[in-house]
Amino acid sequence: MNSTAENEEILRGVLDRWKAAVDAHEPQRVAAGFTADAIFQGLHPYTVGRQGVADYYESQPPGMTAGYRILETRRLADDVVLGYLSVDFSFTDRPTLTVNLGVLIRQSLDGDLISHYQVSRLS
Repeated sequence: MNSTAENEEILRGVLDRWKAAVDAHEPQRVAAGFTADAIFQGLHPYTVGRQGVADYYESQPPGMTAGYRILETRRLADDVVLGYLSVDFSFTDRPTLTVNLGVLIRQSLDGDLISHYQVSRLS
C-alpha cells in the first residue's frame, strides 16, 4: 500500500522539475514534463499534447515564477497519483495570482509525467 508520504514524494519530484522550468521561462522543458497526450488547461481553453503546453508557457511573461503547496494527494491506481495543490504565480509587474491546480501523474518506464493538468481560479 502506498502512503501519503510516498505520493507526495512522487508529486514533488515532478512538480519541482515543472517549477524550475517555469521559473526559468523554458517552455519546451516545461512541456517535456508532460505525457505526449496530456490534457492541459491553464487559464485558457484546454489543449492536448506537449506542443500546447509549450505554447501556453511561451505566452507567459518572462519573470513569472511558481510556488506550490500540496493540499491533497491520492493514489488512483498503481501507476497514477492525483495531486491537488495551491499555486502562486508571481510576476514582476503585477500582483501574485493564486490558483488551485489538479494534476494526475502517470508513472512509467519513461519516468513520472503529468498526464492531466487543470487550473481553477479562486476568485
